[in-house]
Amino acid sequence: MSESPAPSAEAVLLMVCRSVVSEPDDVSIEASADGDRVRLDVSVNADDMGRVIGRRGRVASAIRTVVGAAAAKDGVVTEVEFVE
Repeated sequence: MSESPAPSAEAVLLMVCRSVVSEPDDVSIEASADGDRVRLDVSVNADDMGRVIGRRGRVASAIRTVVGAAAAKDGVVTEVEFVE
């Protein structure tokens, strides 16, 4: 993860997502940077998509908040998207 534009944020995102889902080995993250903004696309098993989004998107919102705090250490702003 050393070549990632936001290594701390990516590590936190991976750890949190793996702890929420039932198939942790299926979690993958793809990062793309545009200046000081980093987009993190998270892919999970189709059966786990509801778990990472949560009711009314509360889990996803909480994940974005925690990852945003970790991104401050990296000096970037993150955008977390959950993709199928």
